[in-house]
Amino acid sequence: MSDNKPSESETILMALDQISQTIDVMTSVVNRLRNYVQQQEVAATENSAETSIESRGDQIIH
Repeated sequence: MSDNKPSESETILMALDQISQTIDVMTSVVNRLRNYVQQQEVAATENSAETSIESRGDQIIH
């Protein structure tokens, strides 16, 4: 009867590989979220600037 069970070293290496892949996926998710937040910040800043310009255009200068 042959023993097909992986050795302790192989098990550890497989676990480390899975952890590495998980970290890669999470890094990608974090980067996408970071980009999304930065885009929202830029859009809010641009929107605020446009609103400020529009409100000044409504003012009467004496």
